[in-house]
Amino acid sequence: MQKRILGKSGLEVSALGLGCMGLNFGYGPATNERDAITLIQKAIALGVTFFDTAEAYSQGANEALLGKALRSYRNKVVIATKFGFKNGDPSQGVDSHPERIRKVVENSLRFLQTDVIDLLYQHRVDPNVPIEDVAGTVKNLIAEGKVKYFGMSEAGVESIRRAHAIQPVAALQSEYSLWWREPEKDIIPVLEELGIGFVPFSPLGKGFLTGTITDKTSFDKTDFRNSVPRFSEENRKANQSIVEAITKIAASKNATNAKIALAWVLAQKSWVVPIPGTTKLHRLEENLGAMAITLTASELAEISTTISSIEIKGARYPERLQQLVGK
Repeated sequence: MQKRILGKSGLEVSALGLGCMGLNFGYGPATNERDAITLIQKAIALGVTFFDTAEAYSQGANEALLGKALRSYRNKVVIATKFGFKNGDPSQGVDSHPERIRKVVENSLRFLQTDVIDLLYQHRVDPNVPIEDVAGTVKNLIAEGKVKYFGMSEAGVESIRRAHAIQPVAALQSEYSLWWREPEKDIIPVLEELGIGFVPFSPLGKGFLTGTITDKTSFDKTDFRNSVPRFSEENRKANQSIVEAITKIAASKNATNAKIALAWVLAQKSWVVPIPGTTKLHRLEENLGAMAITLTASELAEISTTISSIEIKGARYPERLQQLVGK
């Protein structure tokens, strides 16, 4: 397994991590616990050392699942979790008051069955709490030995700079893929300037780029993609052009869509560490196979040109959640 260091932080992780949200939150019914633990431990056997969770993923249940799965491997893995929503519930809005951060950390330590959180992200910037207070609270938690590194998620350039001035930000987590390249405009340049690692979530476009989702696909009623404009039936049909483009590129490399999409993200910067999620063992193995794909400079340029010419239809979040991004 290839390793990467997140920016200038010194935090070394596997080049691909595992996003664990979908195991019991967001994408329909929860995966059977035994199967979920088997998948997490299989990831470890295959060399994955970086696991991502959050309080907001079923209000601690996802963390508890990781706690069980990683208990015997704790010194071999890096665990990232997040605070930032009222009562751990995204529907209730944000809350990054210092006392709330401390409460979440204590809960997370208990759920994860650990004495330290490797990487603690602010899940979304809270406009009601100065980012300096948030960064200062995490700085104190680091001094107390309860947290090792500070991260931010979906934050804007100004917030990143202000937070970084108080407590160095080790990593920024945001969506980034062949069908969401917005971070290239302002975010990636400031991360490079400040030496902050980039952890893209949904590098496979929430499954869409794999080619397994069409306008005829029916999602479970509890799947959050039902509320995402980009996943409306009309937009899924309109956006098939990007899948077709990736499929053509994949065929030329004798690879799958998922491998090409992940290989492209990995090729952008040496300090980029995608965290695709899955509930299936064969998809886990397929995703990790992306590291064996080498895209030449000309191939990367061709992919960029091809994808840039395609207009993607639909917003990536419903309006309520979009308002929390880039603050």
